[in-house]
Amino acid sequence: MNFVDSPNAQINLDSGVFCREEISSRSKYSDLAERRCHLPMNHKGKCAELPFLHHLGQVAPKVAKKIERDSIMTTGASWKSKEAGPNRILRWVMLESDDKLSTFGIHMSRLKPQVVAKLREKAADYDSCIRVAMWLTYEIYKMPDSPDVPKHIRDYLEPLFGSIVPNSTTCTICRLPLSFSLFAAARRGKAEIETCHKDPRLHQPDNVGFAHRACNIAQGPKTLNEFYDWIEQILRRARPGVFS
Repeated sequence: MNFVDSPNAQINLDSGVFCREEISSRSKYSDLAERRCHLPMNHKGKCAELPFLHHLGQVAPKVAKKIERDSIMTTGASWKSKEAGPNRILRWVMLESDDKLSTFGIHMSRLKPQVVAKLREKAADYDSCIRVAMWLTYEIYKMPDSPDVPKHIRDYLEPLFGSIVPNSTTCTICRLPLSFSLFAAARRGKAEIETCHKDPRLHQPDNVGFAHRACNIAQGPKTLNEFYDWIEQILRRARPGVFS
């Protein structure tokens, strides 16, 4: 399969390349989006929603779970309460109206405005979430120290995003190399590598990547360009000779 010319292209999941058979779900939100199979068309055996993650699920299950979680779930609060809202919820659920959400017990009018804004800006449709999961998996296999990519995974991902070049994944923010080994360096539940967004309000492959935790915290709610401009202004004041 080969239907995109750029890693930034929007993958058409309904292009006829993927199976796209509906996969049953017990989620109470199942009526809001149909979960679908993303194995190649005419595959043999059972359907699978995220087949490109199967190998990572075997050799690095925590990393595979992180990709799945960050791709399809909002970050939300670190705890669930009436004031903080849901700590994790499917991104496409947040596309629904306040009235619709109330039928699921999510009362947006009772939440603080900043909580509502954060939940809403993390919203994304189902297909965008799947594309992001594909892209992040591709980025993993290009990291220094990453697991060797099996041929069937390479054959799946490379037509979508290009050749898997070893040691080529860098921090989206500081542009330094990101080693796969940093995933194992999490301390007290705080990961050394985080999923990041160039624009915090967009969830699509060309806007999502991995970053050092410190870099992601430094960027904060700014877009990446806003962050770079902010840093440049600081450097102009702190080191005027460099920019004279």
